[in-house]
Amino acid sequence: MKTKTRTPKNDKTGFKARLVRDLHRNWSLYLLFVPVLLYYILFKYKPMAGLIMAFQNYSPAKGLLGSTWVGLQHFKEFLTLPDFWQLMRNTLWISISMLIFAFPAPIILALLLNEIRNKAFQRSVQLVAYLPHFISMIVICGLIVKFTSDNGIINDFLSMFGLERISYLNYPKFFVPIYVLSGIWTDVGWSSIIYYAALTGVDQQLYEAAAIDGAGRWKQTVHVTLPGIMPTIVVMLILQIGNLLNIGYEKIILLYNPITYETADVISTYVYRKGVLDGAFSYSTAVGLFNSMLSFMLLFIANMISKKTGEGGLW
Repeated sequence: MKTKTRTPKNDKTGFKARLVRDLHRNWSLYLLFVPVLLYYILFKYKPMAGLIMAFQNYSPAKGLLGSTWVGLQHFKEFLTLPDFWQLMRNTLWISISMLIFAFPAPIILALLLNEIRNKAFQRSVQLVAYLPHFISMIVICGLIVKFTSDNGIINDFLSMFGLERISYLNYPKFFVPIYVLSGIWTDVGWSSIIYYAALTGVDQQLYEAAAIDGAGRWKQTVHVTLPGIMPTIVVMLILQIGNLLNIGYEKIILLYNPITYETADVISTYVYRKGVLDGAFSYSTAVGLFNSMLSFMLLFIANMISKKTGEGGLW
């Protein structure tokens, strides 16, 4: 008896057919995705062509193709800069401080919100916690400057204990604590949303089983809640480590001054001064590219360690 031999289907043709069917079935969802796609193409991928300036002495008159090539000269210049290690130290110190103190804050807030049984009070707390995220950074920094000034509310409170009135932003040792605490204040509520959403996905039967075994709320949190949202925590931690060196320059520029450069000046603010204020386009591009390469290495290492420990990863 002869058996029919099946000819293998063309995977490429099958993929195209499935894609066409999916586009036809979910065209509205793909239409919603178009603005996001255009945003990343126009503002994330297209500007990457400008990275070529890092290897040139870029001249606006000559353009990208006509400027002189200098290879790795700008990278060598930055690595031999007298302030290189100070910039790296400040960047890492602020980033690690944010990682240690600011990263757990939204997790703790989400856990606390999850324990509130009065829904009206819970929504009120959420509103108060989310509100600073929607205030302009300029307004936030203006408030921070006002609060920490000689006649600000912080000095008004501390003066009741006999402490001297000082302008805290004029002291280098106070810059990092102010930066970290203000960062927690503005972002803790907004960042807690993803963890609060993850909490809704924890199986309620696990809590019932833990309660039957005699576990109180604390043990339920440790043995049920935290393991349930651990994949979300790991993913957010990997992303945070990937952005460890990418400190936003806007807030620092609005808060720092030459007196606090020794603790406040980071790579991103240095790039801003060199690129925007001094017009050293090629040099600032090289420094920014160097910073991005280090960030990618940290992201890759964090993802690899996460997968090795069995917690999963981004890819």
